[in-house]
Amino acid sequence: MKEILRRGFVSFAISAFLGLLVNLLIDAIGNVAGVDHFISMSPDFVSLFPTSAVAAYINVLLYGVIGASFAMMTFIFDCDRIGFVIQSVIYFAVTSMVCIAVTILLWQLHHYPKALAGTLSGYSVTYLIIGVIQYKSLKADIQAVNESLETAGK
Repeated sequence: MKEILRRGFVSFAISAFLGLLVNLLIDAIGNVAGVDHFISMSPDFVSLFPTSAVAAYINVLLYGVIGASFAMMTFIFDCDRIGFVIQSVIYFAVTSMVCIAVTILLWQLHHYPKALAGTLSGYSVTYLIIGVIQYKSLKADIQAVNESLETAGK
């Protein structure tokens, strides 16, 4: 449990910091491009808070929550009694719920159905690609182990 919490804390810190850097970069580019009063947050999201600074702090914290959820949910892959497919489905379900909830909140996607559909499609394709890569990697590892067992048995 300590290791899971440590992973979550470290990933939270890294994700929040990198999210802050990305927002600063986007804000700088927007301001250099001459966009007046540009901020890298949805105006609908900012309106949920008393000031844009509070919205920015919450924005960074939410980036951290996404990172922590991805890191903490990796414990599921350490459960030997659960098959790889079930592990992947559980990981997908939990992390996508967190990501989608945060994304809907940050971008206020419930106001924009087409953007919500696009975001959900993007998440699905991304997870499909990750799943295929994980499967191929796992299959190659199993094949390598089987080959080494065959050569050791001869």
